[in-house]
Amino acid sequence: MHPLMVLLNLAAAVLLLLWAVRMVRTGMERAFGSGLRDSLRRAGGGLAGMSMVGLVLAMLLQSATAVGVLAAGFVSSGMLTVAAGIAALVGADLGSALVVRVLVLDLSALIPVFLLIGCLLFLKSERRRTRQFGRITLGIGFILLSLSMIGQATEPLRESEVLPGVIAYLQQDPITAFAVVAALTLVMHSSIAMVLLLAMLAQGGLLPLGAAVPMLLGANFGAGLIAVWLTRGMSAPARRIPLGNLLLRGFLALVALLIHWLAQPDMGVLGARPDMQIVHLHLVFNAVLLVIALPLIPVLVRMTEVLLPEVETEAQGDMSRSSTLDKSVLDRPRLAIASAKREILFMGEALSEMFASVIDVLHTPNPRQVAALRQQASNVGVRHRDIKLYLAEIHRNDLSGEDAQRVAELTDFAINLELIGDIIAKSLLSLAQDKHKRGLRFSDAGWSDICSLHARVSANMQLALNVLVSGDTGSARDLMREKERMRQLERDCLDRHLQRLSGGNPDSIATSDLHLQAVRTLKEINSLLVTVAHPILAEQGMILKSRLAPGHG
Repeated sequence: MHPLMVLLNLAAAVLLLLWAVRMVRTGMERAFGSGLRDSLRRAGGGLAGMSMVGLVLAMLLQSATAVGVLAAGFVSSGMLTVAAGIAALVGADLGSALVVRVLVLDLSALIPVFLLIGCLLFLKSERRRTRQFGRITLGIGFILLSLSMIGQATEPLRESEVLPGVIAYLQQDPITAFAVVAALTLVMHSSIAMVLLLAMLAQGGLLPLGAAVPMLLGANFGAGLIAVWLTRGMSAPARRIPLGNLLLRGFLALVALLIHWLAQPDMGVLGARPDMQIVHLHLVFNAVLLVIALPLIPVLVRMTEVLLPEVETEAQGDMSRSSTLDKSVLDRPRLAIASAKREILFMGEALSEMFASVIDVLHTPNPRQVAALRQQASNVGVRHRDIKLYLAEIHRNDLSGEDAQRVAELTDFAINLELIGDIIAKSLLSLAQDKHKRGLRFSDAGWSDICSLHARVSANMQLALNVLVSGDTGSARDLMREKERMRQLERDCLDRHLQRLSGGNPDSIATSDLHLQAVRTLKEINSLLVTVAHPILAEQGMILKSRLAPGHG
């Protein structure tokens, strides 16, 4: 086979592996995103407990980086400490290594089963969560298929005359091997994919252990770089999580590289096959990292505070209110509309962070957090004012009917987002403060209902922002259905609340008004979010302009 065809097949297999890993992660986030975020935010058991939560989440999401970015976001909003975030990320690294151990098993016979079931679930089901199960199953099938393709694509390389020389050089220069694979892992944004690739090359006899071990250690160091890169725009406390992980990971990787270089330890204890030796070494490295990290986390926190001090400056305050509205394109309506949509999306993301935090305030109000949320609501109001004025400027141009309609739709949705900010600040926060002032607590069952509704609305908020960006009819239809589901959930919550009242539950009786207000408010927020789907579905003739039956208008 021509060398270019070999490289083409190998590149296609690697890209399929990267896409499949991302596909599984996306399916998990869409099916269980709010629940996964809540499990990290509410984890107890100290640093060891946080590490175990991070481990489980990484196995579900097939990404330690996703857990690290999630933890960084919670630290930025004050819901997690830096120490807890580092513990979660170190645990997630071990969870990611466990995923590699499972995927390296010979499951090729199951590829048709995963692909068939995944396609049926994704294409035939109308339920959003079932479709995401299909996405996850398809992703697993594609991972296994890509690993099989990598094995087939590398077979001709065994006869290469150039490859042995390259491998021999890398065996003699482990630092270069370490650095090259660390950079490749950062570019690929997936340590799972890189370790699986190294294992497959070793299994095919193309990568001897002498070169594979430095490469594996480089992949582990590169994995730490990914989260540092992705959180570079966050606040200093948030960036301390991946930095603390990278400091310890880099130190341990360099120590392991030195031991390998000087002592050349026997890898036979890790398995009989080269690929299993690589995977097991990856597991041992991350297990040792976790054991070492837990007692050293306070030291890491102090080191990161020195390296990333939190500096409050006037310039930073101005940056927090930076705008994406581009006034230089106001004379070009299409570009100006796109700029306004970008700013509305930014506004929606700010609301999403506010809404995620409000559940903690409802449970245990924190004066500092309440003040921060009220400030966020004020910032949302400022953004809405700027968006409104910008859209008015666009409207002064000679717009086509389609552009004028789009400006009107964006104006309506921006108004609704601003209303959601007001509802959070004036209703939910006031409710939380009233509850705290009166020394009340929701019943366990009542609190569970509120948390379930909050998680549902949180997921719908992300779906609404996706619909805003994509304009996808299927997603808009899913969002519209959520309005009816939310109505049913509200009725179910009310029925269960009335049963608790009739049963004489003292907590339910004391917090009855607050409980009903919280449920109604969450439903109201959900209804405002659904409006982004109306123009998309109306254009397709999928919704009526009036709910009145024909002949009664």
